[in-house]
Amino acid sequence: MSIPAFGLGTFRLQDQVVIDSVSTALELGYRVIDTAQIYENEAAVGQAIAASGIPRDELFITTKIWIANLAKGKLIPSLQESLSKLQTGYVDLTLIHWPSPNGEVPVAEFMAELLEAKKLGLTRQIGVSNFTLDLMQQAIDAVGAEQIATNQIELSPYLQNRQVVEFAQQHGIAVTSYMTLAYGKALQDETIKAIATRRNATPAQVILAWALQLGYAVIPSSTKRENLASNLLAQQLTLTAEEMAEIATLESNGRLVSPEGLAPNWD
Repeated sequence: MSIPAFGLGTFRLQDQVVIDSVSTALELGYRVIDTAQIYENEAAVGQAIAASGIPRDELFITTKIWIANLAKGKLIPSLQESLSKLQTGYVDLTLIHWPSPNGEVPVAEFMAELLEAKKLGLTRQIGVSNFTLDLMQQAIDAVGAEQIATNQIELSPYLQNRQVVEFAQQHGIAVTSYMTLAYGKALQDETIKAIATRRNATPAQVILAWALQLGYAVIPSSTKRENLASNLLAQQLTLTAEEMAEIATLESNGRLVSPEGLAPNWD
C-alpha cells in the first residue's frame, strides 16, 4: 500500500460548501478525499461521495481521530461513527490528528488502538499528523515504522520542515503536506510568481509541483471549479533543479498552524 500523491483537502469546508467541493472534484477526476472528525463534515463528505456513484474501490478516503477520542475504548467506536457518517465500511487511511496534549493519552496506547482498528478492517492504513521527531520515534517504538503510512504535517515554501521530513523518509514513512500554499500567502510570493510566469503556470501549480517533486503527497482544497481543475494540472509540471533551488531559499520557519494547548514542542 502507498499514499496517493494528490488529493482533495476539506479543512474549514462544511455543509453545502463541502458537498459542492467534493462533488466537483470527483467529477474532475479527483479520487482522494481527506477529512477529519473535528472538521464536522464527514457526513456531508459521505453524502457527496455516495451521490457521485463512483465505486468505493476507486476512492481513497482519509479521516483523522480527534484528541478527545484517543483513549482505549474511545478510538475504535469514534472511527466506527466516522465510517457511518462517511457511508463506508472502511477508510483507506486513519491518522492521529494531533498528539494527546501533555501526553495525557500515551502514544503507545493510541497507536495500539489504531493498529487494532486496522486489524479489524476499519481502516486499510494508519498514520499520524503533526508529529515531531520525538513523537514519531515513540509511534515507531509502539507499532513499528512499517505500520505508519504517513506523517501529515504543515509544509510550505515558508516552512519546509526538513528535519521531520528527513526522519520520516529515513524510516520509510511518507510525508503528506498540508497548508502547502501557506493559506494563499505563497501565491503572492515574487519568486513563485516569476517561476509561474516563466513556465506559463499558476503560482499554485508551481508550489504543488515543488512539493510533489520532493516526494510529498498534497491535499489542496478549493471551492472553485477552475482552481480544482487547475491544481490537478500541477502533476504535469516538472520544475528545473534551479527552480527547486530558488524555492528552497524561501524557508523562513513560517509556521501558520500551532494551536495553543494542542501543538507539541515543534522541532
